[in-house]
Amino acid sequence: MSFLSLIIKNPFRNKSRAVLAIIGIGIGIATIVALGGITDGLISSADDTLHAGGTDITITGSDSSNAQSSFFGTSSFDESWVDTIKNHPGVSEAVGVYSGMITTEDNKMKSIVGINPEDLKFAELNIKDGDIFSSDNAKEVIVGKVSADNNDIKVGDVEKLGNASYKVVGIFESGNSNQDMSTFMSLDNARQIMNDESNLTSIFVKVSSGADADQIGDQIENKYGDNLTVIASLSDLSMAKNMIDMINAASWGISLLAIVIGGIGIINTMLMSVFERTREIGVLKAVGWSDKRILLMIVGESIVITVVAAILGSIFGVLGVEIMTNIDLLSGLNPLFTLATFAKAFIIALIVGIIGGLYPAIKAIKLPPTEALRYE
Repeated sequence: MSFLSLIIKNPFRNKSRAVLAIIGIGIGIATIVALGGITDGLISSADDTLHAGGTDITITGSDSSNAQSSFFGTSSFDESWVDTIKNHPGVSEAVGVYSGMITTEDNKMKSIVGINPEDLKFAELNIKDGDIFSSDNAKEVIVGKVSADNNDIKVGDVEKLGNASYKVVGIFESGNSNQDMSTFMSLDNARQIMNDESNLTSIFVKVSSGADADQIGDQIENKYGDNLTVIASLSDLSMAKNMIDMINAASWGISLLAIVIGGIGIINTMLMSVFERTREIGVLKAVGWSDKRILLMIVGESIVITVVAAILGSIFGVLGVEIMTNIDLLSGLNPLFTLATFAKAFIIALIVGIIGGLYPAIKAIKLPPTEALRYE
């Protein structure tokens, strides 16, 4: 039997102990992978939302302004700011948008977006079926493909939103997961549903050709910062950034906890293995095995257990998140599993394997061959 085969087979000589060790470490790895997928999904979702469509700059109400707080915490401000921003040097176009969350019979948190139909180019919606809503205040809406598929909505159906019924005149697709779960309608209809007349929640800005969007954004922020907040990138959205930072911190905290708990578990497993194989280790030393070779064998066996745990933990981490998504425990979030997430999980598994195997390996190489051979 080759040295590598020995390393792979030895950990499973006591199957029950190996399985328990794998389960313990696998739970930690599964948690790391699940949190990583959720965190990356949040970052991608926020980034998609902020950079959706043909918008160079998004403007919202400042916390220090007189912005109104409406349903589900939406902040709104007076629509007169659209003309102010439109007249700012370097701004090509500025349009008002009203976004909000409402509760319907089928959805506890349904996203609605109000925008004038002639401004829909800012959202870059691709109408897959039907047409866009009319410019007058007819009770018409277009529904994102994800929302339409999830709720079996078709062109011609009627949706109850707020206190009125709206006809679905189109199904759109944008490629933005959040946007494709939304319902778009005229600006006035959205404000009527939210009971917030003459206000907006954001302004979409397109800068002039050749202008620097970041520079224009800084100018607007410096001039109107007491009333408006300019969002040019994810890092400018302090609430989202703080939330993501907290989740990242929690993810690293759990990773550290997984290393500690997994390390203790694997040390115990490998110590028991060394204890049971004392005579075997004595024979190996007696026939000429070096301390280095024995150390590599013990640490290698430990790494085998943690790598198996990493593989199974990664699989169950992904499955767990997918199940939570399908039963709406993560409503509105599309988890994103990247290579970096799995790399992090496997690196942690290797660290646990090395740390967990070193101490038992050192104990093994310190055994005098004569005493080990006498061990019963």
